[in-house]
Amino acid sequence: MNILCNTLLLLLGTALPALAMEHGETTAHTLQDLTTTTYGYFSLVLFGLAYLLVIFEEKTHLRKSKPVMLAAGFIWILLALTYRKMGIPAEQGHEAIIHNITEYAELMLFLLSAMTYINSMEERNVFQALRSWLVSRGFSLRIVFWITGFLAFVISPVADNLTTALLMGAVVMAVARDNKKFIALACINIVVGANAGGAFSPFGDITTLMVWQKGQAAFSEFFYLFIPSLFNWLVPAAIMSVFVSKEVPEALEEKVVMKFGARRIMFLFLLTIVTAVSFHNFLELPPAAGMMLGLSYLGFFSYYIKRREQRAHEYDKPLGISISNQDDPFDIFKKVARAEWDTLLFFYGVILCVGGLSQFGYLAMVSHQMYDGLGATYANVLVGILSAIVDNIPVMFAVLTMDPAMPLGQWLLVTLTAGVGGSLLSIGSAAGVALMGTARGTYTFGAHLKWMPVVALGYAASIYSHLFLNAKLF
Repeated sequence: MNILCNTLLLLLGTALPALAMEHGETTAHTLQDLTTTTYGYFSLVLFGLAYLLVIFEEKTHLRKSKPVMLAAGFIWILLALTYRKMGIPAEQGHEAIIHNITEYAELMLFLLSAMTYINSMEERNVFQALRSWLVSRGFSLRIVFWITGFLAFVISPVADNLTTALLMGAVVMAVARDNKKFIALACINIVVGANAGGAFSPFGDITTLMVWQKGQAAFSEFFYLFIPSLFNWLVPAAIMSVFVSKEVPEALEEKVVMKFGARRIMFLFLLTIVTAVSFHNFLELPPAAGMMLGLSYLGFFSYYIKRREQRAHEYDKPLGISISNQDDPFDIFKKVARAEWDTLLFFYGVILCVGGLSQFGYLAMVSHQMYDGLGATYANVLVGILSAIVDNIPVMFAVLTMDPAMPLGQWLLVTLTAGVGGSLLSIGSAAGVALMGTARGTYTFGAHLKWMPVVALGYAASIYSHLFLNAKLF
């Protein structure tokens, strides 16, 4: 039992290095040390087993949200029973879980709005049009390598890295066809570029969004990470490009036209981002509220699209004309339904699991060992390395909930490492996992692992460049 608990504590010490309650809110009650209780041990085991199922999702085909939601519920049951046994007021647990649910609600509403916009742009053929333009240009493989990596880097700060990776991956596979060596290298480049691009924008990754919503860094301060993030992608890309052929494959004749309203939806998405930033910076309101206001922009515009397409359908019907997008008018609620609900519910499970373990006191104990023992810089670098194995969302939520005393430079460092550390392995990020599915048998865990030392050079370059360029922030 002790060996198992120590193993789980080691996992938590690396993946969840800094969890405790946020200052001024849930610290109203001093947490008691419940780390040696029987129910505490059971909670660790539950979390460990749930996360094992998450890691092996591709093998078991069990959606990752299911085990963490189950573990979250039982951990809070065990916590409530422990409180009752120890004579701790039930209000303490009630306040703690309400705080965690509130945090989840803000994150979920923010992401729901962003996902709806991305789904809407996809339905209006925005991404398909970009893909068709690229595959019809007749670029050499090396130029395609650089273009797809660069676009992954510049698109992911606005769109999520998963969507970006899938789009660029489709371009690579359409252009290269049966060239497995090129597809594997290009997919690695795309994963690194998408993760690096998301690290310097509050909208680019869940971890950066969480840091911004917590107020640990202002919106503009994330751009201190632009050059370190650029190094993270450029260093491995420059090395890998040497091994990419200059062969020019036959251009594909493919033309996709964006549907009515596509450009205006892109504009409304940018306006929604401005609204969310303004809510946070000028009104001191949660960014999620601004995103939901922005979703209403899309709601009203979708009504206009639907009415216009219905009128066009009624006009063409007597003529016997049938157009697919007219037969199925644009409906915003269908785009909401297509959100990544497995991902959103996974966040719920993670936040509740981590919050429950913090109440037992495990993560505050591990935080003391890591941040006081290793120091903030080494601890934050280690966070990034472990995020390649364990999802970076619980990593960052752990750090934010503990709220260790760190200067802005260290908060940006852990934001950087948690964001780009997942590039070290193909399973370390949603972008990598998604491309392994679409390029099955070509872009594999082993193919990525072969180039991990090169990707690690980029990881090291990003850290050193941040420490050097942003030394004034430490």
